[in-house]
Amino acid sequence: MNRFSLEHQLFIKKYKKEKRIIYFFQIMIITAFLIIWEVLGNYHIINTFLFSSPSKIINNLCSLLKNGSLFVHIGVTFIEVFLSFIISTIISIVMSFLLWRFPLFSKIIDPYITMLNSLPKVALGPLIIIWVGASVHSVIFMAVTITVFSSIINIYSVYSSVPSNYVSLFKSFHASKWKMFYKLILPYSFQTIIATLKVNISMSLIGLLPPVGEKIFFNKCYSRY
Repeated sequence: MNRFSLEHQLFIKKYKKEKRIIYFFQIMIITAFLIIWEVLGNYHIINTFLFSSPSKIINNLCSLLKNGSLFVHIGVTFIEVFLSFIISTIISIVMSFLLWRFPLFSKIIDPYITMLNSLPKVALGPLIIIWVGASVHSVIFMAVTITVFSSIINIYSVYSSVPSNYVSLFKSFHASKWKMFYKLILPYSFQTIIATLKVNISMSLIGLLPPVGEKIFFNKCYSRY
């Protein structure tokens, strides 16, 4: 005897059918994109020197795999992404807490954070090389600057958006600022913080490429670890 009701069975069937449709169209979209990309490159409609093509990318990956350098490059990039992500996360959470904890400090520094966030960080790549040096440090510095200011703004915004009645309730019980933070503010902001950190991972990866050119400094950066 089936322990599920007819309605439940129909719901599961509909859900599975919807998932199959989603997966089908997702695969079709990426397949069509790769085919069109390859055709445009083969017929020289696009410049393969600038845009490459799927076949050239696969051949290049195979050659890197054969000479053993592929995983070296992946390892260097992974370490750089990990370090920049950890540094930007720590700075963002600590700075957001200070802005929430000290409103006067927040009012003073808020315009500067907004200004720094609006700067074109990628365009500052050559200056960062001069300041920090053409090494792994400039790569990580670029990735951190791309992610940290937007993270501070996003996390602090959700800290400040906690409903006032919740805050008033904690104040009525004479809760300390620290207790209010980890009992109310942090749980309320948890989903936004996680979403921000997800974005930071991809932004950290983007930040690794422009400043010094990963291809040029791969072996140099790897030798430093």
